[in-house]
Amino acid sequence: MRRIIDYIRRKLSIRVSLVVVVFAALIFVAALSFFFLRARGAVREEAINRATQILDKTSLQVEGILNRVEVATAMTEWLVQRHPENSDSMFVYSRGMLLNNPDFYNCSIAFEPYYFKERGRYCSAYSRNIGGEIRTIQGGSDNYQYFYMDWYLMAKLLDQPCWTEPYMDLDVSTNTSEMVSSYCKPIKDSDGHFIGVINTSLSLSWLSETISALKPYPHSFSIMIGRGGTYFVHPDPSKISRETIFTHTLEDMNLPVSDLGHAMQRGEEGMMHTKVNGEDCYVFYKPLGKTGCSMAIICPERDVFSGFDHLRRAVLMMVFVGLLLMLFLFIRIITRELKPLRRLAAEAETIASGKLDTELPELDRIDEIGQLSQSFGNMQQSLVKYIDELKNTTAQKASIERDLHIASQIQMGMLPKNFPDRIYATLTPAKDVGGDLFDFHIRDGKLFFCIGDVSGKGVPASLFMAVTRSVFRTVSAHEEMPNRIMDSLNKTMADMNETNMFVTLFIGVLDLATGNMHYCNAGHDAPLLVGAGVGILPCDSNIPVGFMPDWKYSLQEAEIYSGTTIFLFTDGLTEAENINHELFNMNRVIEVATEALDAREQEPRKIIARMTEAVHEYVGEADQSDDLTMMAIQFIKD
Repeated sequence: MRRIIDYIRRKLSIRVSLVVVVFAALIFVAALSFFFLRARGAVREEAINRATQILDKTSLQVEGILNRVEVATAMTEWLVQRHPENSDSMFVYSRGMLLNNPDFYNCSIAFEPYYFKERGRYCSAYSRNIGGEIRTIQGGSDNYQYFYMDWYLMAKLLDQPCWTEPYMDLDVSTNTSEMVSSYCKPIKDSDGHFIGVINTSLSLSWLSETISALKPYPHSFSIMIGRGGTYFVHPDPSKISRETIFTHTLEDMNLPVSDLGHAMQRGEEGMMHTKVNGEDCYVFYKPLGKTGCSMAIICPERDVFSGFDHLRRAVLMMVFVGLLLMLFLFIRIITRELKPLRRLAAEAETIASGKLDTELPELDRIDEIGQLSQSFGNMQQSLVKYIDELKNTTAQKASIERDLHIASQIQMGMLPKNFPDRIYATLTPAKDVGGDLFDFHIRDGKLFFCIGDVSGKGVPASLFMAVTRSVFRTVSAHEEMPNRIMDSLNKTMADMNETNMFVTLFIGVLDLATGNMHYCNAGHDAPLLVGAGVGILPCDSNIPVGFMPDWKYSLQEAEIYSGTTIFLFTDGLTEAENINHELFNMNRVIEVATEALDAREQEPRKIIARMTEAVHEYVGEADQSDDLTMMAIQFIKD
């Protein structure tokens, strides 16, 4: 068996033939389905249409009356609320309800005990339609304390309109009773206090008469049950109101009628094929509006499909003959049409082995196989060209990466590598090369230092950074005031700045003997002073270097106390983003600096290490968005 399967997997013609066989089988199965479903479907559709139309018609009638009950009750409530102090009007409204709606069984407008003091404890305007004549009476008495009835309590406790379960309404005055369902709506005064209930009832006897008359087929019958499963309509009158749909399931819980009963209780709508009284039947069921009742039409299968067996035998014979014929024809045709593919497959395998110059067979065909052969030829030529281009691209990329690596080494080599005990700095570019810079040197007992951030990233920024650092080192070698260093540097960079780049820069000159510091800021982030506390060094607003050659930068001065650390940084610290694109921001920088101060770790290396760890933990797996440079200088007075 394994060999047979492997052989079939290697032969496309056999696999295609098998697909054709299956396809042929599906065609004949479709023919079978056509005849079978045509006959069965027509009968089934007729049954569904008949039952559905009857169910829909009955449901629409019931729902229409329910909607009229709710609308009429709401209108009556509006009238009652207009004259809540006039008890006589309630009898007029109750009677008017039935005059305008003769389908309603009764209407009661009942109020809380002693609401109308002139009428005593009971006030219920009760009207009932008796044989076309409307009788209106006082419905409350010691024998009928309506405010303890379900229809009154449900509306009062739920504080909203509701339909009751069907119940037997007993009229003592006429000694008659009727199965009804009531719509109860609470009445409230202008202050929102509960004062009574409007109860409008419908007789369910007309439903029984309508449903019992339905017989889509000679042996079909209808049933109707309430929420608890009690029969309200059944062909056997002895079961009405005395048995439930689950009565016989007490002996056998697995009876199919149990599923039908549960579905009807849940208020579902649909069709079910099940056994009723031991006979296969189609059951169509649907809830009746908001009454809680559900009706079903039960049609025996023998009525629905009485003439189906003869048609089925004829169809089976026709399908069997047609399947054999189509299987034979399709296998022959497919096998012949797939022969050219064998040669094309063999040549394609040769090309796949690396022999790209192999000649493909020329097929004089314009169908899909011919198009496939032409596509293989085009693919062969494109593949050769692509491989050549890929080799050149790979070589160029390697050269560029090598140049970038060298540029990065040159850039980092321009920055200071040896740091005194009280000075430390780090620079982490976002790309292979970056645009941040820092520098420092000591001359004549003074520390000259700077930190900057060039606009943009990559190679252009790194070149601008290199020039800026070189000019700073040159000018600061013979100039002591940072504002004049900044002026000279700005003029030089602006004159040679044809690409409109700029650099934010902070330059400071710290007297190592006295702690007096002169400084100048050109649009850069203000440094932090970490000493007795953590504060931001006041900095004037100046434009970045490289914009206006004639701009005069302001000079500022500050006294740096012994033990204070000057912490300088670029915006790559405050604007570091996490995966949610939230910034590290200045508040977190101050928090980390404060933690370092509390831990007595304001030494340059320790504070930068703590800040680096904090920003890396915040950023997490997000990519570095900008160059990050930090520089710390701790002043210790000798």
